[in-house]
This record gives sequence, structure tokens and C-alpha cells, in this order.
Amino acid sequence: MMAMTIASSSTMHIQLGITQLTPPTNTSIFTQTNSSFGRNRVVPFALQTKKQRRPQNIQGDFFVDHTCIDCDTCRWMAPVTISTLLNETFTQVDDMSAVYKQPSCEDERLRALQALLSCPTSSIHTEEPARDIVQVQKTFPIAIDVNKIPDVYHCGYHSEKSFGAASYFIVHPEGNIIVDCPRYTESLARNIEMMGGARYMFLTHKDDVADHAKWSKRLNCERIIHVEEVTGSTANVEIKLDGRSPWSLGEDFTLHHTPGHTTGSVCLFYKLKKVLFTGDHLFNSETGLSISEKYNFYSVPIQLENIRKLLELDFEWILPGHGRRASFKDVAEKNNALKTFLSSKSELC
Repeated sequence: MMAMTIASSSTMHIQLGITQLTPPTNTSIFTQTNSSFGRNRVVPFALQTKKQRRPQNIQGDFFVDHTCIDCDTCRWMAPVTISTLLNETFTQVDDMSAVYKQPSCEDERLRALQALLSCPTSSIHTEEPARDIVQVQKTFPIAIDVNKIPDVYHCGYHSEKSFGAASYFIVHPEGNIIVDCPRYTESLARNIEMMGGARYMFLTHKDDVADHAKWSKRLNCERIIHVEEVTGSTANVEIKLDGRSPWSLGEDFTLHHTPGHTTGSVCLFYKLKKVLFTGDHLFNSETGLSISEKYNFYSVPIQLENIRKLLELDFEWILPGHGRRASFKDVAEKNNALKTFLSSKSELC
């Protein structure tokens, strides 16, 4: 395999290499933990009912079953614009997703089927077989904005192993990059190969590695992760970041150590297109920029300190693992949003 050069302000280690279901004690059919971006898991004890249609779904072809983990994927993947109001094909009801509005045109159906394929727990179904599903499979990876960032794609096919996190695909002349890891799916692998394959797979942190070994073997790509994020499943990752950041990945990309969510969380900055891939460091929500304080595995104050450092980077897009994307008209608007968020968390700093 061709060696890779990463410039660092210090050093970097490089290594080459290749549910038990339990009935609840009460009378409820399902047990459930609190929800936060897919870490909520509904556990049915009656296996024959877990894939049944939730009564909260509106009548029609599409429906969500009781295995939903409330990761929010379908709700941001399948928005439906009606007049000047933004509604959604899917909505949240009782800490799970449900179909709020059945698709009424080809574009809405396409987005709903893309969400169906991307659901990490296969909790979305159609009453009638989707005869166009093979054509929908060919639409992945999905361009995020063909006008502003035409070479950046959403992989889809979220993995339950990564709690439903999103992953991304960057087409670049120096080598394509997968950011975090989708569920391994043969159709997606073929589509990525047709787009030139991948030279690197950058893993923002240990939560969202999913099927990284299968992807690395299939695409012969080198994986990158911070040394403090290495676990048994990632011991053979080819490139382990260490020392002081930022690290350079070619001319157009820098890797920034942003501890907080975990000790070795790293963001990827695509300088040319002003895109920051944040993993679980920072995401957008329906109320603005946010973090997951409940699912912080290191330090919220340190995470906020490293979010403040993002004021120094000139990006206009936030593409996270969990949560929703954010785009800004310019860097000044981005900085204002960051300052507003940090001000709202001042008591935690």
C-alpha cells in the first residue's frame, strides 16, 4: 500500500496492517431508556410484534415500527416543503419516529426511501413492496449541496453500531475520503468504487467506527484515528494521530484535535470548501448549535473550550455525526452562532 504523508507540528505514530432480550417487569410491551440521538433503544420482549406498525403513524404506505432508536436520521433526511412551511415526512412521537405525512410526489417518495435505506435499525417499511428500491440504492452517496459543495456527499446507510451516526464521502483529486463509517452495504460499496473509491477513511472518534474493517478491506483505504481513541476493534488502523494538532492531510485538509466528547475526538477541516466535519463535537439542532451533555465521555467544559477555538477556523458548514447539519452565509454568521451557543453554556465553562 502506498505510504501516506501527514505533516504534524509534533509526532505521529503510524502502524500498518490490515442482545439478549429481557421482558420488562411491568405490563408494558416495551422498555425504553431516555432518548438522545440513537442511544435510546427500545427492547421488545415479544419478538413477533417488534416490527409491527406503530399506531402513531399516519395511514398510508410508509410506517415506522417499534424498533426505532430515535436517532433523528429520517426526520432530517425526508423534509417536505409545503408552501412556506417546512413539515416533515417523519416526526417524533413518544420518543420515536413516526410517519407524519405520506409522500405525495416523486421527490418526496425518493427522500422517504433514502431514509428507509439509511435507517440504522431497519425500522422504516412500506406496506407494499417498493419496486423502485433498486433505483433509489443507486442515488447513494447523496450530494449535500450540488452548487456550494458539489464534491461532498452523505453516505447514508447509517449503522446501529455507531448509534445511527452520519458518515460522509469527499471526492478529491489527491484521493477520496470517507469521514466516519457507514453500515457496510454492497450497493454503496459499488457506487463509491464507481466514483473512484477511497484513499482514506477518517474516523472522528471511537463511537462511530461501525464496519470500518470491512470498508478498509473492500476499498483498500487507509484508516486514520487519534491514538487515544484506539480500542480492540481499531488496533490495526493504519494511521494513529499523536502529538500536537493540527495535522495536514494534503494541501486542502487539516485535522484538529478537539477533546471533550471523548479524549481523542478530532475534526476534519476541508479548507477549500469551508466545511468542518465535527463528529460528535458539535452539531445543529432545531433550536441552534448544540452538544450532547448527557453522552459526554470526557469533559463538557473542555469540549466547550475546544468549540471556542473553532472561532479561529474559516468554515461555513458543520457536518456532524449526530444531530443536524448547519450552513452559514459567511464566516461572520458562523462566529455569531458559535458565540451565541457558548454564551448559553457559560455556566458550564
